[in-house]
Amino acid sequence: MLDTTRLTAAVDRFADRLRAAPQSRLQRGAAAEGLALARELSAAAQRIEAPDEPPRIMPDAGVFVVADQLTVAAGDLAEALRTAPSVAELDEAVRAVERAVTRARL
Repeated sequence: MLDTTRLTAAVDRFADRLRAAPQSRLQRGAAAEGLALARELSAAAQRIEAPDEPPRIMPDAGVFVVADQLTVAAGDLAEALRTAPSVAELDEAVRAVERAVTRARL
């Protein structure tokens, strides 16, 4: 079984920072970075779970919901990786989180 703690811990930290960020910071791009990452993680999970189907795009539910969307997407990917382990996919997801945090400037 693949240990996805690195992924969930990194996403939890980013989501907490998004939740604590002022609205102005979220609107200046932090929320967009969080949503882009949530969409990326969601698509990765869907590719693992249903490789023959095109991934559905996570909707934009607003700047105040993006942290929750990110947490859900990471949880879905972590579960998918537990059932179909891919260390490379896990490593790429963790790097994607790190890049998004840097771009969000939180």
